[in-house]
Amino acid sequence: MAAAPPKRFAGGGYWEAMKGEMTGWHEVRVDGPKRHHYRLFCLLDYEAEGTEKPLLVVIAGREKALRTVLSSVDYQAVRDLGEEYRKRNPRSVV
Repeated sequence: MAAAPPKRFAGGGYWEAMKGEMTGWHEVRVDGPKRHHYRLFCLLDYEAEGTEKPLLVVIAGREKALRTVLSSVDYQAVRDLGEEYRKRNPRSVV
């Protein structure tokens, strides 16, 4: 998995390659009003059958207050959704 997105997905300084248990995942970070942070957890899918590749797939979103962290349960739920997505090929793409 690439550490940075392909050029057509790059830009804005919001994209972060994740590490540790989330290696292979990417996070889009946006700060919102009232000191809230919004996160989109994405995968680059190079293996989807019958589609142009790569796909930038948004798997889940989360929000958190300033200076807080998401729980290990949140991260596990995101990984579980990603695993469910990868099990199907052709993929469920909207």
